[in-house]
Amino acid sequence: MDTIAITDVAPRDGLQNQAVAIRTADKLELIRRLAAAGVRSVEATSFVSPKAVPQMADAAEVVAGVNAALPALRMSTLVPNLKGLERAHAAGSREIAVVLSATETMNQRNINMGLDQATTVSEETVAQARRLGLRTRAYVAVAFTCPFEGEVPLATVVRLARRMRDAGAEEIVIADTIGAASPAAVKARFAALREEMDIAALAVHLHDTRGLGAANAWAALEAGVRRFDASVGGIGGCPFAPGAAGNLATEDLVLMAEGSGLRTGISLDGLLDAVEFAESLLGRPLGGRSSAWLRRQRDKRVAA
Repeated sequence: MDTIAITDVAPRDGLQNQAVAIRTADKLELIRRLAAAGVRSVEATSFVSPKAVPQMADAAEVVAGVNAALPALRMSTLVPNLKGLERAHAAGSREIAVVLSATETMNQRNINMGLDQATTVSEETVAQARRLGLRTRAYVAVAFTCPFEGEVPLATVVRLARRMRDAGAEEIVIADTIGAASPAAVKARFAALREEMDIAALAVHLHDTRGLGAANAWAALEAGVRRFDASVGGIGGCPFAPGAAGNLATEDLVLMAEGSGLRTGISLDGLLDAVEFAESLLGRPLGGRSSAWLRRQRDKRVAA
């Protein structure tokens, strides 16, 4: 049976833009519940400016807590630059991720740099992380459509992905940051990318803004992708990208994959437990498109 690898980004991408302040202990409990469900990889936090993203101000404490309680869990942390990398390394991060947006305007809005400077900073950060012995991921954000510049040229995405690979990124994540991709566009982008690099090093990060998250994930599977980002409960969205609704829900991705004969190693009931805990933190209903059905099936099994 074929296997897919899922990185749950709810602790970072899911929580970063929430209006409700989440305690460090509760972030760690969410991560613990994800691990208990069988999730083996999480994006736990980001070492960005606390002024820009207050929800991530406790990044060092989150890393320390995960390292102490879940040493076998693969944990990545987002860093914007060399300063962020220094903080992440000092806190005990073993894997970092950089985010390079594919357009000039998105980089300006996100990190106050132009595309050329942002590319250089990302390359320097990845290279330094490798020198420090850390694992590395590199996002190519707004890799389909930019909220400010519209459709992003495929050649730009391929060029930036190649530069991140050449800088030493071990995993390159093609991100549909605002959920504007279609299955045809996903297939076309990954067909071009796999001509330039090993498909095993490519991952996809999808949002469900237009209701096509699962369909786009299937298109990526058909293109050979076996690494996916998802967010339990579908929570998330970039604070600097207008229209970036919630991420593809981890439970939707797992249901689709397992129902299609792919192994994830993740329990759907365990994910529902994590969703319900996240609901208690955020004070509102959460869940992917399959969640209502999944809850009914669970309740039937409990009642039987």
